[in-house]
Amino acid sequence: MDHQRTNLASGVTVVTESIPSVRSVTLGMWLEVGARDETPEQAGCSHFLEHLLFKGTSRRSARDIAEELDAVGGEMNAFTSKELTCFYARVLDRDLPLAFDVLADMLVDARNTPTDVEAEREVVLSELDLLHDTPDDLVHADAAEVVLGDHPLASEPLGTCRSIQRLDRDTIHAYYLDRYRPETLTVAAAGNLDHDHVVRLADELLGDLGRPGGTRPVRVAPTRYQQGEVRIREQASEQAHVVLGGGGLAQEDDDRFALRVLDTVLGGGMSSRLFQEIREVRGLAYATFSYASSFTDAGLIAAYLGTAPGKVDEALAVLRDQFDRVGDDVTGEELERAKGSLSGAVVLGLEDTGSRMSRLGRQVATGAEVVSVDDALTRIAAVDLGDVRRVAARVLAGPHDLAVVGPFRQDEPARFLAAVA
Repeated sequence: MDHQRTNLASGVTVVTESIPSVRSVTLGMWLEVGARDETPEQAGCSHFLEHLLFKGTSRRSARDIAEELDAVGGEMNAFTSKELTCFYARVLDRDLPLAFDVLADMLVDARNTPTDVEAEREVVLSELDLLHDTPDDLVHADAAEVVLGDHPLASEPLGTCRSIQRLDRDTIHAYYLDRYRPETLTVAAAGNLDHDHVVRLADELLGDLGRPGGTRPVRVAPTRYQQGEVRIREQASEQAHVVLGGGGLAQEDDDRFALRVLDTVLGGGMSSRLFQEIREVRGLAYATFSYASSFTDAGLIAAYLGTAPGKVDEALAVLRDQFDRVGDDVTGEELERAKGSLSGAVVLGLEDTGSRMSRLGRQVATGAEVVSVDDALTRIAAVDLGDVRRVAARVLAGPHDLAVVGPFRQDEPARFLAAVA
């Protein structure tokens, strides 16, 4: 990744990757604002704002914002996570100034009117309804809360129905003015571009966002993870959805590449241990996989499966057995296959300007080391069996935590205690 970076006097950071062989540019505005930065009274505010910024400015209506990008064949969207909010657009290289002007206008001059707040409140509540109607998604939100306890990183970015119903325009707009500041903003772009041109656009169109003199949000790392916790969400369904997991590694941990290899061996594809043992050999589940999530100062590792309620105990026993064994009996063949899978995914995941912008923007916005593709491949290749066994001892030794969504009573966690002990 051959990138250039400029820190503007305003506090805005600009980072770009030039790819002369393409005719497009993907531009992202990354704000260090997410669910972990909210008080309980503000829960869901970051995501609510993501919606509201598309509703218009003093120069553009919501329709204008949509039509200007549509008229040049561009694409625009946004997302909110636990630590970041990102607004992005993909356009032809010649239309980069237009895309920059639209996104900058949204960030600098959002109106957040009471009428728009009320209209968008129903949309956000519909998203929450969809989450609660999708148990195989909901169980992951529950798992994060079980592992991270009352730490802000456990917060669901959508908020809660109660918090969204209570948010008013003054609270949301005050949050916008306080958090959407130049020192929390990283502008990332990848494609057929000139770095100095992007810097000039940032100076001209963003400036200091009209809100100088702020500070970055103060974030406190978790002091501990939960251990041995079980949460049951009773829900009538034909399947039981479970996530078993615990504390993982922060994004800059020295063992992070070994963790990615371990995660791939455990549940990262069709040849992984979980898929082979739980689905192919025993036929206990249609879907099963593992994942490792890393934040700036914390992390979690977890495994999911969805199975018939009558098979949940057997499936969990197999899942726990694989947690316990993988660090001791991982083989050289598994190691090399996982490293090859990861290396291929790294390269194939950077086939377009959007993925390159996202990789670069996320690393810079979170303060992570900017790792080139070649360096990432070298670090993956360097992982050996000793590294995998060491990281398995760090993150899989237990006790674990468990989230369950399905036709089980909330007063029967004792049946699941063996899985977390």
